Amino acid sequence: MSANTDRYENAVSRYFEAWNAREPKARTKAVAAAWAVGGGYTDPLADVVGHEQIAGVIAAAHEQFPGFAFRLTGAVEGHHDTARFSWELVSDVDGSAPVAGSDVVTLAGDGRIRAVLGFLDRLPAGA
Repeated sequence: MSANTDRYENAVSRYFEAWNAREPKARTKAVAAAWAVGGGYTDPLADVVGHEQIAGVIAAAHEQFPGFAFRLTGAVEGHHDTARFSWELVSDVDGSAPVAGSDVVTLAGDGRIRAVLGFLDRLPAGA
């Protein structure tokens, strides 16, 4: 595995740590570890900038889907300062995955995320 591959996989690992942090203090710390200062997150439901707003989007996802965790599906692919990957939101209770998506991230020089462009591939009815 190359150093560049490690860079992408490490960034995505920190990304999932942030998305799976259920407690506010842990989430704040994980968001700061994953995103560069001034980093952003954009998907069809959100367009935010900064650690506080990103943590708010993550908190809202946990409120809407309590007892669910985000998991990587497939491999992380990357080149230059960009990586892409797919994910599912999975129930801790029954393993169902009502939400799935694909994200593209741009990395800052320190390996933290500068920007996320998220796409929702599967949503439950009424979401």
